[in-house]
Amino acid sequence: MTQTAPGTAPAPVPLERVTHWIDGKPFAGVTERTAPVYDPALGAVRTEVPLASVDEVDQAVASAAAAFASWRTSSLTKRTQVLFAFRELVNRHKQELAELITAEHGKVVSDALGEVTRGLEVVEFACGIPHLLKGGYSEGVSTNVDVYSIRQPVGVCAVISPFNFPVMVPMWFVPIAIAAGNTVVLKPSEKDPSASLLVARLWEQAGLPAGVFNVVHGDKVAVDRLLEHPEVKAVSFVGSTPIARYVYETGTRNGKRVQALGGAKNHMVVLPDADLDLAADAAVNAGFGSAGERCMAISALVVVEPVADDLVARIRERIATLKVGDGRRSCDMGPLVTKEHRDRVASYLDAGVEAGAELVVDGRDVRADGDESGFWLGPSLLDRVAPEMSVYTDEIFGPVLSVVRVGSYDEALALVNANRYGNGTAIFTNDGGAARRFQNEVEVGMVGVNVPIPVPMAYYSFGGWKDSLFGDSHAHGAEGVHFFTRGKVVTSRWLDPSHGGINLGFPENV
Repeated sequence: MTQTAPGTAPAPVPLERVTHWIDGKPFAGVTERTAPVYDPALGAVRTEVPLASVDEVDQAVASAAAAFASWRTSSLTKRTQVLFAFRELVNRHKQELAELITAEHGKVVSDALGEVTRGLEVVEFACGIPHLLKGGYSEGVSTNVDVYSIRQPVGVCAVISPFNFPVMVPMWFVPIAIAAGNTVVLKPSEKDPSASLLVARLWEQAGLPAGVFNVVHGDKVAVDRLLEHPEVKAVSFVGSTPIARYVYETGTRNGKRVQALGGAKNHMVVLPDADLDLAADAAVNAGFGSAGERCMAISALVVVEPVADDLVARIRERIATLKVGDGRRSCDMGPLVTKEHRDRVASYLDAGVEAGAELVVDGRDVRADGDESGFWLGPSLLDRVAPEMSVYTDEIFGPVLSVVRVGSYDEALALVNANRYGNGTAIFTNDGGAARRFQNEVEVGMVGVNVPIPVPMAYYSFGGWKDSLFGDSHAHGAEGVHFFTRGKVVTSRWLDPSHGGINLGFPENV
């Protein structure tokens, strides 16, 4: 699809019901419960998605459990061949995936293409699974005794993913889980479910056996069943902090290993010696890309005086150049995902002003290049925000950037460290000593130095601290491989035929 010219309405999208994907094929299901899926740029229902019952979740898990018996014993060569084929298919269908994301999430097509590309990086990392699963070997630890370690798959793994990255976030987990020999049940967001079905078809075309990857759509009913099902051994989740805590506590109570990535309030600290043009560009890019619906978006700009007035002015100038509209047109920022979410985010502007903040740019005044029924909210900038205000304390998850003014580096660091979230942060400075001190002292899982969104490459792990992570394992990288495998140590002795006899004493290392 080519991007639509400004002022031209996109072609109407036919109403089409989404299906589950179970045992290698579409599964319509029998439930009568459905939910609407909107095209956010049109403010209209695009399709509908079935909300699975407990029985339908059980069918998906049963399919995954049956497939695990043979997939876990498949050779590393076979798994790698499937991963490489899947990588080529996803790359070939990037545009189609991006268009599905834009139609249901609202982000601009170029941003959706970037999402697919970042997901592909994890697929490429997983293609190295033979090396990643190598164990250790020690010969002759005792007389004729060798010890070696191996890593084995855990079983059926559930992945519960959010609306903001319907392709990339599942790819943080699914390729590594499958490459390690596990089987997967994915529960995507019901707000933008269609991309997951195209991904399922690509897995099937890549040669993945039926049942290894399943998709079941749903709401809390489906989530709770996955957290309780005895055949599900591991759960990966990304979403808000309250739900992440619930997933972690419920899953672990049912004997599962859980990695639950929660919310964020990402700070960008700007020191007085920073390049203010670079900092202003970064604040706009990181604060308003994908309409701020990113767990790594910068939402709190902590400016060390005396440069706040200058920086705010530069940001305001840049906001004025941004074009908000339908993501299929030549726009910089699209709509928010639902009307309810748009209204909730917009309400924080009034709350900030009532609490004493200065509304520098009001995104409610935006004139969007799109249907008037779209879920529009333009980039918004609040200055002189105090730490006790709700615009600072809450994860807004929208295009609202709050400026907090402080008097020193120490005050900025204390503010970041006092926040209950610890997902990502950044510092902008030309002082190498200050940057090195910040990266050592800040209590956050991912740190950027003159990089506003410090999302690591796939061979490093993604995840935060404090209320941004429940569980011990971050996503992808070495921690991801360890999460989807269990270590086993084998001690072996092959006796000389002449050796024998009974000895009831405690074994000695001789």
